[in-house]
Amino acid sequence: MPIRPRNAKTDSRQSSGEIEAPKGKLGVMIPGMGAVATTFVAGVEAVRKGFAKPIGSLTQMGTIRLGKRTDARSPRVKEFVPLANLNDLVFTGWDIFDDNMYSAATKAGVLDRQLLDQVKPFLSSIKPRKAVFDRNYVKKLDGPNVKKGKNKMDLAEQVRADIRDFKKSSGATRLVTIWCGSTETFLEATAAHGSVKAFEKAMTQNDEAIAPSMVYAYASLMEGVPFANGAPNLTVDLPVMHQLSRENAAPICGKDYKTGQTLIKTILAPGFKARMIGLNGWFSTNILGNRDGEVLEDPGSFKTKEESKLSVLEHILQPELYPELYGKFTHKVRINYYPPRGDNKEGWDNIDIFGWLGYPMQIKVDFLCRDSILAAPIVLDLILFLDLAQRSKQLRGIGIQEWLSFYFKSPMTAPGLYPEHDLFIQLMKLKNTLRHLKSEELITHLGLEYYD
Repeated sequence: MPIRPRNAKTDSRQSSGEIEAPKGKLGVMIPGMGAVATTFVAGVEAVRKGFAKPIGSLTQMGTIRLGKRTDARSPRVKEFVPLANLNDLVFTGWDIFDDNMYSAATKAGVLDRQLLDQVKPFLSSIKPRKAVFDRNYVKKLDGPNVKKGKNKMDLAEQVRADIRDFKKSSGATRLVTIWCGSTETFLEATAAHGSVKAFEKAMTQNDEAIAPSMVYAYASLMEGVPFANGAPNLTVDLPVMHQLSRENAAPICGKDYKTGQTLIKTILAPGFKARMIGLNGWFSTNILGNRDGEVLEDPGSFKTKEESKLSVLEHILQPELYPELYGKFTHKVRINYYPPRGDNKEGWDNIDIFGWLGYPMQIKVDFLCRDSILAAPIVLDLILFLDLAQRSKQLRGIGIQEWLSFYFKSPMTAPGLYPEHDLFIQLMKLKNTLRHLKSEELITHLGLEYYD
């Protein structure tokens, strides 16, 4: 169901009536309560207590221009659209380790002990539920806190029971599920993913095509809960999930959080294309020592990640349109597990470009970033925006929320539609969607009206 533009002159009060108010608590459910999840939840509590700022969060710190530049109307995003308040967020999750969030955050080593101790009582109160897990899909990890069932459908029913239990016990009026778990081994879509009937049959038969992340997605969507996929797994990027999302008015988005090296690529590559600067090659390597790095030591999991990271340049640079500039570039990606670095990932990029008359130049980038610090605000924004989408009459039934591509390495789109990877176009798409929901004029940056 396509979104049809509304009349920009429509009274915004009429439009805002099409977005339900965020009444009550918003329950956040997280499969995978490791470094990213604990950094996110600890950060939300630190912000709520007033001793930290939500830096990196568009929903909390970003503004949105309305009308002409001369109108001087640039409210905060959270003041423009009715987002859930941080004080209304409540949390649960699943993990293969039974550590509470404080213990898990301490082991992850992302946040310093002084900050963690300030939120210790809150984090200690959040204990993981038993996880759906199978080492065939994540070979480098194992843990004791795992559900048992006669088949994958049974496991899905257990997750659905968890969802209903959490909603009742927490008093949440609405829920969102966001995948913060590890990268699963590479899978391709099969007939088992083609429809709800085929998928449910495959689950009862323990079909290998059904990965644990898909079990969470199925359970969430069956319960009418929006689902965001932060890993490069297929998970919700499947016909069956598209169908369930639309039928149950549970928006979906994904996949793979755009944090470190790929973020840099989606900033630099659009600049090269804008100036018609050619590219001979882009070599990228990463070192990181967290659980993600350990998981990606497995070739199957690395292939899933590699597919996500390699697609970015092809889509941004469009070599089919600019063969002389981008028709023959070499793109290599490496990820190396290096335990001493912990969560402080380092991304090295060697970029071979060429300019006027074909003369070669180089750019070197050494990005010493913090993986979970960059991911945590993405998690927050996706939760709040998915909740907004479900409360929006225009968005809740369309399934894939392509306007959230801004946050992903491999954005989901309608079948057959190529994804938009340019960070700046993605941001324009996101903000114009918010303007559209509120019947504000879309911003084109044409600007001729200033010179009439």
